[in-house]
Amino acid sequence: MKFYIFAILSFLIIALAACEKDADLSLSIEEDQQERNEDTLIINVPILADVLSVVAAEYNEEYTFAVEVESPDIDCDQYAVWWEIISCQGDLIYRRILLHSHADEQPFIRTGGPVDIDPDAELIIRAYMHPTGYGGKAIIGTVNDGFENLFLPDTFAGELATADPQPDYCLY
Repeated sequence: MKFYIFAILSFLIIALAACEKDADLSLSIEEDQQERNEDTLIINVPILADVLSVVAAEYNEEYTFAVEVESPDIDCDQYAVWWEIISCQGDLIYRRILLHSHADEQPFIRTGGPVDIDPDAELIIRAYMHPTGYGGKAIIGTVNDGFENLFLPDTFAGELATADPQPDYCLY
């Protein structure tokens, strides 16, 4: 009889130990999957430049634009290369080349012009991020009526990425 009780107790101890190992393994797999999911979320964050605001000032019937850009600049390998003014049909009107990254200055404002345009012409102002391209927040509006946020598909007038003018270099 003692042998049977000993055998049953031994079996229960072994079974409980096995269940505990399976529970640890299951918890470990769940933690592993959660870490992978967190990494995936980080990896999928787009690297894009956003235009936050635009102010136009008239001088001698031409306009200078002050454009506020926010971008995840690091150095010349990842920075906002330009902001540009395009028509709603996708024609390039003006491009302001940025000669260096703005890693320590975010967001930043750069002016450009003069631009000879009709103050009632509807314009789109967007930025281009190296190496990912277009796709961030843009601004749409007119000099006379003001500007508001716009989300453009990254493919809208995508051919402008190779249009002149292009930057010759990046300082830092």
